Amino acid sequence: MIPAPSLKYRHFAAGLLVCACWFALGSATASSSASTASAAGLAADIDGQISQPRFAAANWGIAVVSLDSGRTLYTHHADQLMQPASTAKLFTAALSLSTLGADYRMPTRLLANDDIHDGRLNGPLILYGMGDPTLGTATSTDWADQLANQLFQRGVRQVRGDLIADDSYFTGPAFGSGWEAGDLQSWFAVPSSALSVDENIVDITVSPGSATGLPASLTFDPVDAQMPQLGQLTTTLSRLPSDINLYRAPGDSTLYAFGTVAAKTPPQHFKLALPDPALVAGSQLRQALADRGIHLTGQVHALHWPQDDTALVARADTLAEIQSPPLMDVLQRGLKRSQNLYLQNLFLSVGKHQQSMEATPGIVPFASTEQWSVKALHQLLTQIGIPPSAGLIDEGTGLSRRDLVTPDAMVRLLAYLAAQPYAAQLHEALPIAGIDGTLTGQMRHTAAENNVHAKTGSMTYVHCLVGYVTSAAGERLAFAIMLNNYEPPANGPSVGSDVNAIALLLANFHGRS
Repeated sequence: MIPAPSLKYRHFAAGLLVCACWFALGSATASSSASTASAAGLAADIDGQISQPRFAAANWGIAVVSLDSGRTLYTHHADQLMQPASTAKLFTAALSLSTLGADYRMPTRLLANDDIHDGRLNGPLILYGMGDPTLGTATSTDWADQLANQLFQRGVRQVRGDLIADDSYFTGPAFGSGWEAGDLQSWFAVPSSALSVDENIVDITVSPGSATGLPASLTFDPVDAQMPQLGQLTTTLSRLPSDINLYRAPGDSTLYAFGTVAAKTPPQHFKLALPDPALVAGSQLRQALADRGIHLTGQVHALHWPQDDTALVARADTLAEIQSPPLMDVLQRGLKRSQNLYLQNLFLSVGKHQQSMEATPGIVPFASTEQWSVKALHQLLTQIGIPPSAGLIDEGTGLSRRDLVTPDAMVRLLAYLAAQPYAAQLHEALPIAGIDGTLTGQMRHTAAENNVHAKTGSMTYVHCLVGYVTSAAGERLAFAIMLNNYEPPANGPSVGSDVNAIALLLANFHGRS
């Protein structure tokens, strides 16, 4: 999912903050491979790693506890608030599993007045999303066909009215609190829509024109995601470097494309956020209806919060329904790849549940779905024994720089998760060092390979690793390694190797707590 052009490419600040999942690949430093047999020796090794002069202006926060004894092996500023980046997704994991359960499935429904006469259904037909982020992915490529087939089996051959793609199930803006405006066109900060499709990403292919001076061409996948375009990318001499610029302002569907493309260069691929996922989903369903022989007489429209669909759905019946994979499967996909859409939609799904449990008749002040989610999170943290002031989380992904967490809160959360019935499943859902997910290329051929199961978190100046490792003595450890306000020097070790070095010290630890 990374934009992968070899040419100059600007997202206008979007390319700088990559909290979703990508970070510098690297192996741990050689010094961390030596084993240590005492807690004091381990502490000295970690202190030596983090006290190097190049970290003088940075902030480290570290906590390591034994899941077997409950004892603390090491701390460094463990009670200080740090930016967690995508390791904050662990809070969403705990919240969604404890509230909704590992087997919960998110439905997507076709709603209408169930008044079918001679094959005609009086519209409107409503495509109603309830948070499933997997529509259009490898396991759900035929989602629209499934709904169309169910409608056909109900005897519908014509829909006399419009098709309304309704994503107002989540109330509030389609982005998390604290997400930066400059990121909102980027693939890692897509809208958190209740009616999502193709992970709310459009793949744009830029190809040079057939001759110098001609416009370059832009194609869109999915084709329904084509947006209005302004500006021009011009084909230039093949010996000149390309200068491709793509920009879409937050809240605007117009794509500005300008600059140059070198002649005879291969097509270049870029990924941007869909401006209106619900509308694209509606268009895909319209095509599936047509393919199944169901004629739609009206148009496709999208309905978004704060538009009110109460009157529209009040008397509607469910004519067709599909469901997401189980929540644990969705969570695993989201954690392995650090996929923000999956985690934000799970976070908001908890908010809808919380609201339904606490809803009272009469007039009450408005609260967004996200605010309900935060309330549920505070309740869970209190239950675990984590002061909410130690876990200041306002959204579900870690993409916000307003998210702040202490390393101590992180390891307390890990200890809670390790004691739950789903602990083994969640352990496997995390990236595994040297094996898969965002740790695929890291710590290979070390004691950490296939041992460290941890969530990564990386954005500009923030680098974190939070998870589990079994020491060389066989003791199960939970750790939070958080580095903030650090930019590696030129020609210095990668930040990934700096953080990994501490995890490797834990994997090589021969002592016991």
